[in-house]
Amino acid sequence: MRLKLIACEVLFRELCDACAHSPHQVDVEFLPKGLHDLGGIPMAAKIQKAIDRTPEPLYDAILLGYGLCGNGLDGISARHTKLVLPRAHDCIALLMGGIANHQDYFDEHPGAIYRSTGWIERGRDLQQLTRGAQTLDQKLESLIERYGEDNGRYLYAELNRYQAQYTTLVFIETGLEPGSQFLDQAAAEARAKGWVFEQVTGSLEWLRRLVHGDWPHTEFVIAPPGYRIRASYDTGVVQVQK
Repeated sequence: MRLKLIACEVLFRELCDACAHSPHQVDVEFLPKGLHDLGGIPMAAKIQKAIDRTPEPLYDAILLGYGLCGNGLDGISARHTKLVLPRAHDCIALLMGGIANHQDYFDEHPGAIYRSTGWIERGRDLQQLTRGAQTLDQKLESLIERYGEDNGRYLYAELNRYQAQYTTLVFIETGLEPGSQFLDQAAAEARAKGWVFEQVTGSLEWLRRLVHGDWPHTEFVIAPPGYRIRASYDTGVVQVQK
């Protein structure tokens, strides 16, 4: 098969490794991590543009190297080539090898924030969402400029309230780390913020299945041409709608 992969740059190293081991020809386009800052509908519009500029009928499938990402993939449509998206809330689940792995760890560590090589190298100024949250942090100055002093400060406090819940910083090791510098940076961040520091072993298997064309229904949703991907708000994470 010939596949097109459109993915977040936070997964650059992991997906490049997966593509190098794929039996298929995979053409890759990485989009900037800053799309997450746009939130929901604007983020989906940017990803839709990348889908729409993919030539027809060159590829057997367009793969999306994302999770649902705060509804940033909700509503995207397969125009002429089927879309394949992991049933993941975010890239943390992808890096941990599955929703169950992430959920189990989350249940035991509800105050955890996660780092990986890509998060440190490319996502330093990108805030993570708590599970189920639908918006991302924004700078106080930009909120004041847009909504006024009082409203801006109120919105900033509400958007950032969840950060008080953090107690642990977790570094996800995937085996692609080039030395110890990223691990050391994560540990230093935890010390600076007074958080517990932990390491967990991640897995590249979910990402490898994406680019290997191994798409079981339990892990991936496939939208045929003319259909769109929607958030399902259940254990399936996403669904397909006409």
